[in-house]
Amino acid sequence: MSVAILCGGGPAPGMNTVVGSIVKSFTRHGIRVLGLHHGYTGLFREDAKVEELDFSKADWIFNRGGSYLKMSRFKPTNEDFKTNFNLKLFKDNDIELLVTVGGDDTASTANRVAKFLRDKGYPVANIHVPKTIDNDLPLPNHSPTFGYTTAEDSGAKIAATIYEDARTSENWFVIAAMGRSAGHLAFGIGSACHLPMIVIPEMFNHAEITVDRIVNLVVSAMIKRKIMDVNYGVVIISEGVFHKLSDEEIEKSGINFSYDDHGHPELGKISKAQLFNELLEKKYREIGLKIKSRPVELGYEVRCINPVGYDLVYCTLLGNGVYKLFKDGATGCMVYINQAGDVSPLYLKDLEGPDGKIPPRLVDIENQKSQSIIKNIMQYITEEDYTAARKYVTNPEIYDFNKILNWD
Repeated sequence: MSVAILCGGGPAPGMNTVVGSIVKSFTRHGIRVLGLHHGYTGLFREDAKVEELDFSKADWIFNRGGSYLKMSRFKPTNEDFKTNFNLKLFKDNDIELLVTVGGDDTASTANRVAKFLRDKGYPVANIHVPKTIDNDLPLPNHSPTFGYTTAEDSGAKIAATIYEDARTSENWFVIAAMGRSAGHLAFGIGSACHLPMIVIPEMFNHAEITVDRIVNLVVSAMIKRKIMDVNYGVVIISEGVFHKLSDEEIEKSGINFSYDDHGHPELGKISKAQLFNELLEKKYREIGLKIKSRPVELGYEVRCINPVGYDLVYCTLLGNGVYKLFKDGATGCMVYINQAGDVSPLYLKDLEGPDGKIPPRLVDIENQKSQSIIKNIMQYITEEDYTAARKYVTNPEIYDFNKILNWD
């Protein structure tokens, strides 16, 4: 028998650690492991690039960033299943388990593949390993998704360097960080670097996200720092705020999105930092605020970095966990590792909402951890700053942090 592995979506630190650990776990028990390049594309073409993975290959890749198995966001249509499915691949190689590494879209497609094979009289187990640097899959007990810890760590090092540049040159920098649905990465990096303003979609829990509100939050921090006689700073904004903008706001901002196979706006094709910095510069000119700011995009720089120790161990346990779940007869599930290192199956149906989709795990903006950063580290205008702020703007209440967000 053999096991097939594919990787879907975008890369995250630890991909190779998961794959390498799966290979080591299965091959030591005499089970072949086949790596499918180009994600699900390989299951829907006869000339799929399939490679047998052995110990030497696993030992070479396990601690490296990126993904040895080429990835793809390909999402098969119903027609693909009818006419293009490569059933011969499964039969010729006696594949009994399909392991997928990816996000919720990759997991959902794995269930479709398993159901298709059952209907064809060829039942195959499927086990999914969840990954995303966005940390937005609702794993139990606040467990992170693999890759997030490394992305946060490397992102914080980059942001700290940018902060030092801001201090040295007395300029401002605007960082746009990845985070399609949730602001975990931006909030984590901003917290680690003591950035004066962090803007994530979860902050707008009592107000609609608009371009003006986003801009005014940043200007609020800039004015506050001027009052403190600090003429530099760095702000970080989660790209997720752009996903939450209404069509009217998007049109007002001049954002033109293309969409991927899963219907998600391809924000990677647009520099959110450049776009937002231009909106800020327009605001400076309107109110006569003398500030220089520079855009920095942060996302792709942290996806293929070598995993830190935490993710090396975590991903090793996830890979080993796949073997244990398979031997235990589990299928149609994700592998879950708790803080003690215990492995258990986590079924998609247990995470799905009423609409059948997995709701993203959001930053809890009201818990003590978040409020500690907001109240003690971030800097912004409040009512007690109005008199001092009038030196720079005539209407400081517009830049009142709590009023912008409709917070009491």
